[in-house]
Amino acid sequence: MDLNAVRMLVQVAEARSFTTAAGQLGISQSGLSRAIGRLESALGVRLLHRNTRNVSLTPDGRQFVEHCTPLLCGLEDAERKLGDRPCMPSGVLKLTAPSMFGRKVLVPMAGKLMAEHPQLQFELVLNDRLVDLVEEGFDAALRTGPISDVRMVARPLRPLRWVTVASPGYIARHGAPATVDALQDHTCLAVRNLRSGRLVDWQFRLHDGQLREFTAAAPMVFDSGDPLVDAALAGIGIVQVMDFAVADALADGRLQRVLQPFEGRERALSLVYPPSRQASPKMKVLADALLAGDW
Repeated sequence: MDLNAVRMLVQVAEARSFTTAAGQLGISQSGLSRAIGRLESALGVRLLHRNTRNVSLTPDGRQFVEHCTPLLCGLEDAERKLGDRPCMPSGVLKLTAPSMFGRKVLVPMAGKLMAEHPQLQFELVLNDRLVDLVEEGFDAALRTGPISDVRMVARPLRPLRWVTVASPGYIARHGAPATVDALQDHTCLAVRNLRSGRLVDWQFRLHDGQLREFTAAAPMVFDSGDPLVDAALAGIGIVQVMDFAVADALADGRLQRVLQPFEGRERALSLVYPPSRQASPKMKVLADALLAGDW
C-alpha cells in the first residue's frame, strides 16, 4: 500500500476539497486525484464521493481513515525518533478561540508556553466566528457546546461555569440578593444575543435541582461579555458571567460572588483539531496545559 497516498487521502478528507488539499500538499490536483484513484484500485473500494462542489468520504473511506490516522501519527513519531530529531514544540501554532476566553485564558497560557519552549510561536484569532480549521489553515480551536464535526478530534476540557458577581461597592450600597427573586430589586446588567435579538437569560439551580431562568430588566445591555465585566468592576450592577472571566477579580476582592448556593449552570468546552495534528509536539503541550484545568 502506498503510504503517501494514504496521507493524501487523510488531507483530502480534512479539507473536503482536492484543490485545497493539493495546495496544502504542494502537488497538482490531477496528481492528487490519480494517487487516490490508485489507492482505491489497490483496496478494491471507493473511498471518496466526488462532485462539482466538494468531496466526502464514503462509509468505507470513513472507516479506512479512522483506522489509518492513528497509524500515520505513530509513523511520524517513529520517524522523528529514528532521525534523532528533537520532539520539542516548535513553529507557529495557529489557534482560534472565543474573544473573552482567548484574552483571559489563552493569551497568558501562550505566554507561559513560549517562555518554556522558545521555538514555539502563536497566532491567535480571538472572536466568536466558527472557522473552518482546515480551509483557513488553523491548527486548533477552542469551542463551546456540542461538537458535530466528525472529521475533527474533540478533546473535552473543564466545563465553563457561570457565576453571579458584583463589586464590594455595589453590595455596600444595595446589599446582596439572598434569593433569585430578590434580583428584581437590583440593577442587573445583560448581554444581547445578536442572532436572536433577545437578552441572554441568567440561569440558577434551585435546591430541588431544577434550573430557574431569570431575564433581567437590564438598564444597561452589551453585545458581548467583555464590557459586562468592566461594568461590574465599576460598581454599576450585578452580572452573570463565566468563572474564568472574573477569576482574577474574585481572587483579589474586586468582585464578590452573590447567590452562590444557586450556581450550577455549565457549558461544555473542547479543544478541536484535525486528526493530522494529533502527534504534533506543539499540540501536545497546548492540550496538556488546557487539560490541567488550572484556569
